Amino acid sequence: MSSSRELAGLTASLDKLCYHHGGASLPTDKPHAFVYFVTIHNASDHTVTLLGRKWVVLHNDGTRLVIEGDKIVGETPRLAPGEKFSYNSYHITGSDAVVHGSFHGIADNGCRVHVLLPPFEMNIPPE
Repeated sequence: MSSSRELAGLTASLDKLCYHHGGASLPTDKPHAFVYFVTIHNASDHTVTLLGRKWVVLHNDGTRLVIEGDKIVGETPRLAPGEKFSYNSYHITGSDAVVHGSFHGIADNGCRVHVLLPPFEMNIPPE
């Protein structure tokens, strides 16, 4: 099995991050929700099918949460050159955190590829 590589021109960006205090709808140990909006843009010369994602959430208390799985919000987007895929999702937390994200897939030439999302901070606003 070949290893994954970054594909020049395939990029991911955080478009928007919103904070929501979930109140009684969230667990008492994780009462803070962050909704994030991400776009993956294919400016490469290859069609890319995105197959999954991996998130590493580093909480300020030193704990780490790793979330990985198949698909992206239930989809396997196929991006021809020049196309993009945008979506939103959320994360709940009990403390501030730094998030590292990546997406993996396969290019039309059979190469396994990945794209990194620049790290971003989820800071709980002061009350």
